Amino acid sequence: MSAGDIDILSLLWAATLAKHKDSPPLQGHTSLYDTIDSIPFGDMPWQSVTMHYTELDESQTTHPAWQKAEYDVWFRDPRTVIHNILANPDFRGEFDYTPIRDHVPEKLGGGLRRRNFMSGDWAWNQATQITANPETHGSMFVPLILGSDKTTVSVATGQNEYWPLYLSIGNVHNNVRRAHRNALVVIEFLAIPKTDKKYADDPLFCTFRRQLVHAMLSKILETLKPNMTKWEVVQCPDGHFRRAIYGIGPYIADYPKQALLTCIVQGWCPKLSSGDLWNGYGIVAKIVPFTNDFPRADIHELIASDILHQLIKGTFKDHLVTWVEEYLNLKHGKVRANEILANIDRRISCAPHFSNLRRFPEGRRFKQWTGNDSKALMKVWLPAIVGKVPVKMVKAIRAFLDFCYIARREVFTDTTLADLDDALHRFHKYRKIFQTTGVRPEGFALPRQHSLKHWKTLIRKFGAPNGLDSSITESKHIEAVKDPWRRSNRYHALGQMLLTNQRMDKLAAMRVDLKHRGLLEGSVLTDICRALDIAVDDLEQSNPWASHILRNSFRTEAQETVEKDSNDDTSEETAVDEPKGASKVRLAKTYQRHLSRDVRTLAIQVRQPRLLELMRRFLYDQTRLCPDFEGKVYIYYSAAATYFAPSDPSGIGGMHREHIRATPTWFGTSYRFDCVFVGLGMADEGIYGRGIARIRLFLSFKHRGVVYPCALVHWNEVVGNRPDKQTGMWLVQPEYLESDGSPYMSIIHLDMIERAAHLMPQFPIEDVPVDLAYHQSLEKFNSFYVNHYIDHHAFDIIFSCK
Repeated sequence: MSAGDIDILSLLWAATLAKHKDSPPLQGHTSLYDTIDSIPFGDMPWQSVTMHYTELDESQTTHPAWQKAEYDVWFRDPRTVIHNILANPDFRGEFDYTPIRDHVPEKLGGGLRRRNFMSGDWAWNQATQITANPETHGSMFVPLILGSDKTTVSVATGQNEYWPLYLSIGNVHNNVRRAHRNALVVIEFLAIPKTDKKYADDPLFCTFRRQLVHAMLSKILETLKPNMTKWEVVQCPDGHFRRAIYGIGPYIADYPKQALLTCIVQGWCPKLSSGDLWNGYGIVAKIVPFTNDFPRADIHELIASDILHQLIKGTFKDHLVTWVEEYLNLKHGKVRANEILANIDRRISCAPHFSNLRRFPEGRRFKQWTGNDSKALMKVWLPAIVGKVPVKMVKAIRAFLDFCYIARREVFTDTTLADLDDALHRFHKYRKIFQTTGVRPEGFALPRQHSLKHWKTLIRKFGAPNGLDSSITESKHIEAVKDPWRRSNRYHALGQMLLTNQRMDKLAAMRVDLKHRGLLEGSVLTDICRALDIAVDDLEQSNPWASHILRNSFRTEAQETVEKDSNDDTSEETAVDEPKGASKVRLAKTYQRHLSRDVRTLAIQVRQPRLLELMRRFLYDQTRLCPDFEGKVYIYYSAAATYFAPSDPSGIGGMHREHIRATPTWFGTSYRFDCVFVGLGMADEGIYGRGIARIRLFLSFKHRGVVYPCALVHWNEVVGNRPDKQTGMWLVQPEYLESDGSPYMSIIHLDMIERAAHLMPQFPIEDVPVDLAYHQSLEKFNSFYVNHYIDHHAFDIIFSCK
């Protein structure tokens, strides 16, 4: 909110209190800012240092502007930032004080589980070195995780670029870092020098630009250097004090930034040191990496894997999607290739509904790709290209998708790493089709694809890659850079952005403190009732309004989210901030009041003439009796499925929520009847232990005092006894009764539903009709792929049964 809006709000607040001869506690924006600035928690002030070019040639009369310019670097003391992270009680239970060795039982294959950062070999080896030194023996190792990436805050002008540097620590668990929760803090805005085109390729300017970045990093981290060899006492999330030794840990960056950090030429592998380049290729590296200034640090060892830029944006978007288009042009000519691509686009646009699935009304032809666009396309692209490109090309893309989805997993064992290796082997085997068809005649000397060879090693060193992904820093751009910039007056915006960040950090720290002391639980009325020993029921008799407030004050955020999301047609999937628990499916809070509650009338309204018969069959299965049913039936248009899915967007406890719809009017236009996985109570945890069904109706009724939340479903049957050879996906077909050809339907208890399922049509060779709408896909095609690429949880439960 702008300062002017705060002033107006203060005046309105004051007007409401004037009749009581009172005034609000805050008198405009100045009063508010002063109050925030006085908060004693989370104080991380900004500092600045000025840098400039020091090797001016005095014999020259004129110098380029970049040589005479001064570069202001704004930063926070990383030592203070780390102290704030370490002392945050919000991280209790989500923090490792020592490296972890989590052994898999021998009966399950043995080996180690690698999950959070401290379960990796690198942290173990660093701690071993610290322990070997008598002066640091027994100290807690605190590894720094750094990350930086350029962001643009004004697309219109393209001139407002910022290079924020973020800091976290490896002791905090991956799920906390992904959810931010104050575990990832912006500590610097890098000053990246610019020049005109005349000097853009000048070796002096390129060298200065690179060295400036390393000088800035070395400068701001220098306060930590003494405590990389000598311990200091710090407070930890559990409230105890421990001795700590710091160390430079992995760096999160895209490939261009990796090349800059490791001082290599673009196109080379960041794992090559300057010595390797000199001895093997005669390339001289003139830049001194910032890690040279700190003990136990080697930037070539510390470059992390990156799911977003190496896999999703890099290999998938920039390589595979582009190569398929190039192949079609080479094979069929531009005119016919465009016709085929247009049909592929129509296939993509026919993808049926799914919770939070990004729609591609015009296929994948959009001018500017975002990371979310690429992730969404990965979910539906493979079935869309089947039959339009060679089988080996489909298998290469399938193998790469397998690699991506395995790499995103929360936990890695030797079995998981073997699956990752197998996917990479298959990708390298089948991608040769792009070389033999002339798309890549010169081969595959591509840094981002080459990086896949290092992933197995990096997972062993640093744990699961989803804790070191650049999507974490990119999403942080919104609250650390973009929102503060929008709030500024755009004139010398950086100073205002820094102040906004500082104040938001103070508010976040204060909230953590209040929560830790129990001051955010309940309300003033709650405490009064407790002090007077007044029961809620007694209060309801005398003051229903106060009782309503009291009851709501005991409600948790999770309860409010469930009820809000279940009734909000715009809400699809959410991260659920609650502890890990069993999967559950709950009906929406509100039933459809315009539909009859009489089962016979209702059957006509919803066009399900066998509804009463199916309800009696259901009750027979439940009670072993076959009674008549005369009670009321309530219809719902949605249900919320909550389940443990830490590899997908989820809360700290790994719980994820998605919505399943069964409605005749989705957003007032088309119908939507989603598909689900149904647990069949079998030992098989794969496809044969689950049914695939399409929801036709959510309903609830009471019989003999028992409430039955249910769903009317149309069943699908699995085709064959193995997945499709090209795509690796299982095929299913809708089931119909042999007697009259009607859909095979039944009513099941809601507890049998595990989660939503996504089916992609097995498209025929013929072109998809132009007028086919995506909501019609599940009726217009005969067989469907069970799309395990729709999210990571679906991949885990289906991939394991191949």
